[in-house]
Amino acid sequence: MKLCIPSESSGGLKDRVGYHFGRVDNYTVYDTENEAVEIIPNTSSHKGGTKLPADLLRSHKIDIMICGGLGRRAIQLFEQYGIEVYSGAEGIIADAIKQFQNGSLTMATDADACREHKYHDENKNKK
Repeated sequence: MKLCIPSESSGGLKDRVGYHFGRVDNYTVYDTENEAVEIIPNTSSHKGGTKLPADLLRSHKIDIMICGGLGRRAIQLFEQYGIEVYSGAEGIIADAIKQFQNGSLTMATDADACREHKYHDENKNKK
C-alpha cells in the first residue's frame, strides 16, 4: 500500500508534515510492503504546473493520502479516484505514518475540509 504525505520542505521520513496540502514543494510516499520512500515533486497547478495535486498523485498510484487538512475539492477528487484521505496528521512524516497505522487519524469527508478552504468556498458562494 502506498501512503502519501505532503512534506514541508525536501521530503523524507524526517521532514515535517506540510500544512498547506496543495502548495507544498514535495510529497513523501511510503510503501508499506517494502518500506521504500519516494519523493514526488509538486508539479501541480498550485506550483505552476498543469494538473491538480490529486491528479498528480493519482498518476503515482497512491492508495492513501495522509495530511493535516485539505480542502473540500481535493477530498472529493481523491474520493472520486478511490484514494482514501486521512486528516489530523502532525509532526514529522514518520510520526504521521505511525498515527495512521495505529488508527489515530480520521478518514476525511467534505465536512472535515480545513477552515481556510471552507472560508474560501463560502466567499465564492456569496459572489
